[in-house]
Amino acid sequence: MDSESCVIPIVKSPLDYQAFRISPHDTNRLAIVFDPQIANMSLTLCVEIFDVGGKTPPNRHQLAVEMFFVLKGEGLATCDGKTVHVQAGDSILVPPTGIHGIENTGAGRLYALCFMVPNEDFAELIRSGIPVELDEEDMAVLRRTPSPVLC
Repeated sequence: MDSESCVIPIVKSPLDYQAFRISPHDTNRLAIVFDPQIANMSLTLCVEIFDVGGKTPPNRHQLAVEMFFVLKGEGLATCDGKTVHVQAGDSILVPPTGIHGIENTGAGRLYALCFMVPNEDFAELIRSGIPVELDEEDMAVLRRTPSPVLC
């Protein structure tokens, strides 16, 4: 095996994730797990967290394939005018140029892993947003621990 092609593994925990709102009025947050800045590869992996009623605006990518894997919650995923119900365990694959969006229709937050390859400036867009903290509920989902009891 060529030693120049070997990648030293990068291990992170949810405590290492940086989270952002792309704009002040967004109802979703993105916690970056890996991006070109961290992994030195043209990909972005983040956890997208949608507040109750939260959604992404319709958007598209010229070259990138985007995939979502729903970790918790439920919602609607739309691509090129077709809408489907999604819930924990479901995956959504969005082809390049597909106009798409996700909306949280559940009673709690919606959490989805979001992969984009190539990056197509997605990580830079996220990082240009407003830094936010991940709260106890977010950390419970990311660490796969029981959710805290809320009074």
